[in-house]
Amino acid sequence: MMSDPAASLPAPEFETKLCDPDRLRERVAGLNRPLVFTNGVFDILHRGHVTYLARARALGASLVVALNSDASVRRLGKGDDRPINTLADRAAVIAALGFVDLVTWFDEDTPLLRVIACEPDVLVKGGDWSTERIVGAREVIARGGTVHSIGFEHARSTTALLGRIRGA
Repeated sequence: MMSDPAASLPAPEFETKLCDPDRLRERVAGLNRPLVFTNGVFDILHRGHVTYLARARALGASLVVALNSDASVRRLGKGDDRPINTLADRAAVIAALGFVDLVTWFDEDTPLLRVIACEPDVLVKGGDWSTERIVGAREVIARGGTVHSIGFEHARSTTALLGRIRGA
């Protein structure tokens, strides 16, 4: 019987990017500035997601991504079976991206508490959000930061992808 060589390996390095919300302020202090913050569900990662995240990261020296908890996703009304992937799985996939520096999460309906804890220099959301509607914009601007709505470059969505998978 052969043993599993992976069993003796240390945890993958990307797992060090996972950050409990209670340690967010402390962990962000060690990141390079300007710090970019964004948030979302990022349920089934696709080209639109990674392009958006790469564009967000290009606006600063570090990128923090805050994910909706599973309960928070369910409250968004995306469907009874969402999220497809659990928070732990979504966080691991996002953390594995080279241009992401830290991944945290929030159980509230909005990421406002994480924005306040991070004190980002740049706050970013996707093109379906006007800058006036972006949660935390007022707080970031009051501190001298900037807020951006990044347009979509690829017509992709998890909801549409699930529709195709289900044959809808």
